[in-house]
Parts: sequence; structure tokens; C-alpha cells
Amino acid sequence: MTSHSTRRIAVFRALYLGDLLLAVPALRALRVNFPRAEITLIGLPWAASFARRFHHYIDRFVEFVGYPGINEVDVIPHRTRRFLAEQRACGYDLVIQMHGSGHTSNPFALALGGRATAGYFEDCCLPGEQDSREKLTIAAPYPHDRHEIFRNLDLVSLLGCSNLDPGLEFPLFDENRAEAAGLLKKLRRAKGPLIGLHPGSHSPARRWPVEYFAATADYLARRFGARLILTGGPGEEAIAQTVDAHMQTRPLDVAGKTSIGGLAALISGLDLFISNDTGPAHIATAVNTPSVTIFGPADCRRWAPLDQVHHPVVQRPVACSPCSYWECPIDHRCLRWLSPAMVIKEAGRLLERNLHSSRTAKYHKDSAHHVHTGMKGGLYPETGRKTIPCDV
Repeated sequence: MTSHSTRRIAVFRALYLGDLLLAVPALRALRVNFPRAEITLIGLPWAASFARRFHHYIDRFVEFVGYPGINEVDVIPHRTRRFLAEQRACGYDLVIQMHGSGHTSNPFALALGGRATAGYFEDCCLPGEQDSREKLTIAAPYPHDRHEIFRNLDLVSLLGCSNLDPGLEFPLFDENRAEAAGLLKKLRRAKGPLIGLHPGSHSPARRWPVEYFAATADYLARRFGARLILTGGPGEEAIAQTVDAHMQTRPLDVAGKTSIGGLAALISGLDLFISNDTGPAHIATAVNTPSVTIFGPADCRRWAPLDQVHHPVVQRPVACSPCSYWECPIDHRCLRWLSPAMVIKEAGRLLERNLHSSRTAKYHKDSAHHVHTGMKGGLYPETGRKTIPCDV
């Protein structure tokens, strides 16, 4: 694909926050390779705000209205027909199916009538799928074992994109920071680390037990003097309240009280974020806040942060995981057998590292001060040679 002949691009990804954040590197690569193209995101209603935030990669947002076989939106036949007619009239030069393996999404992408259509396909086709697979202009077998970030980057690399940086990002606006600052005013003033805990998840199967979150929070408050914040999206207020009810320490509960941008700004100011495997966990990675992500039924090889040093995951391997159940049909062992001690170990390691880094930074700051004042230590003012510190 040449950038000069490709003027209008549609990207289909009608999914949720974490899914779109892990597509940002691919969107960034598209923008670099097609700098003059109008890039349209076709997504779920909530993603309109996502498109505005990432306006440097996305020029236009179109709300997905449903298509047979795609479960995210109920299908109303006449509405779908009208939508397809409107989208065909846009005259897309390229449609990119970035909505899974293509089993149900390739027919939709092809129905948009683009001059070229790119996407993955399943190696084993069901009856009727062979036609849509053969009609794809640019295609590759769906790589089940690839991390989601690299799976998206691999797809756009087929289009000639070469700037394949896998780093995440989340732009913050002034109003986001102001929103977060307003919420943090309600928190007690103390020197302890700020720790956020996110006990909710879109899928019930991905929720670590609330009593485990409470036990972890109380321990971190006792051990580190932590100030605790419970986060959550709309509809997750009851989950956060239940965690609060199980706790001995009183947290600041902001569940359901933040915009996505406000939540991201709040997370960016934390010393640690502990979360289920859900969208805000990826925000923590994007804003470079140390985090621990708790994995249950999802495949951490596909969804875990790439930087396992600053963003470790905790998982208890069981025979039935990974799985795709919305709610666990048995005893939820993948998460119930994952003890608070396992999460506390990783959280403590990150907090101790941050504490050590702060002490080291203070030492270097003091050393620089000694140079200017002629005091002993740090650098010898006369020679600039380094002294060896006795302790840090």
C-alpha cells in the first residue's frame, strides 16, 4: 500500500478500553506510514472520547451499530443496512479489520466496500467463511500465540508500516489533572505511598475476591503507611463499597466518580496501582506508574504488560485457565487460589524499590549540594573525582 494512493482508512475495533489501548502502537504506526490519510475508527459508543484523546492518530470516529455474529452490539437489521450504505459512500481506500481473528468480523469489514481490505483469518474455516477469507486483499493467519500489541503491529506491518514501537501512551489534558487533584484533596495528608486498587472488571470471571483486595490493602497500610484509593468505572461502585466494608483501614473511594481521563491522571500520580486484568491496568503501564496486575482466566502471554520489571503480573496456574467464560462455571479457582500473599510480595518489592530509588535520588541531590557548598562528600570540588559512598 502506498501512502499517496491511500487517502481514507477505516479501522474496525469495536471493543473496550484495554483492547483499544493495546492497539495504540498500531494506530501510531499507521499515522507515520500514512501521514496524509484520514483515519476513521469504527468502535463502540464509549470510544468517541478515546478517538478525541488520540486525535493525533484518529481523525474521525464512527459508532458501530451492530452486525450479525458480532456480539458487542445488538443487531437491528434496518439500522445495519443503513449504516453499511453510509459507510460505502465514504469511499474507503483501505479497511483494516482489527477486531479479532476475523471469524465474524471479516464479513463486516468486507461489507464496508473498501478498495482494499486487510485482516487476519482463521486457518480452519467453517462453512461459508472461505469466501470472506479469499476476498481479503491483504491477509495472514491469526497468530493465536502473539501478544496483542505485537499482533496488531504485525497486521499493520503487512501494509508497509515500519515504525513498530510497542510502547503504550495515554495523553493527559489539564482538565484531567485538575479532576484528579480535586479528588485527592479528600485524602488525608501523610508521607506514606499512594496506592490505588481496582477491584472491578467488565467480566465477573476476572475479578479477584473482594476480601483478598481488602486484606492486601490493610497489610500495605500497616507495613508501608500507605494511603489507599479504591477506583472503579460506572457500575463498579458496589464492588468498591464491598471492599471498603471488608477493610480495617479507611480508603478514599472514587469508584464511579471519575472520567477515563481523570482516572488516568489519578493513576499517573500513584506510587503503585493494583488491579484486575482490565483497562485501567493498561493505563498504569501507559502512564508509567508501577503496577501489579492480577490474572485469572485470561492468557497473560497475550495481555500482560511487556515490562514485567515495573509491571509484574500475578497468576496461579490451573488446568482450566486460560478460558473464555464470562462467569466461572465451577469454583473460580484461578483467582480464589491466588492468595493475597502472592500480590503483597510483588507490591512490596515495587514499593521497596521505589523507596530505595528515593533514597538514592536524595543522596545524589545532597552530593550535588556538597559540591556547591564545598562540603565533604560527593565530588571533590578541586578535582571532580567521585568519592565512594559508605551507604545509601
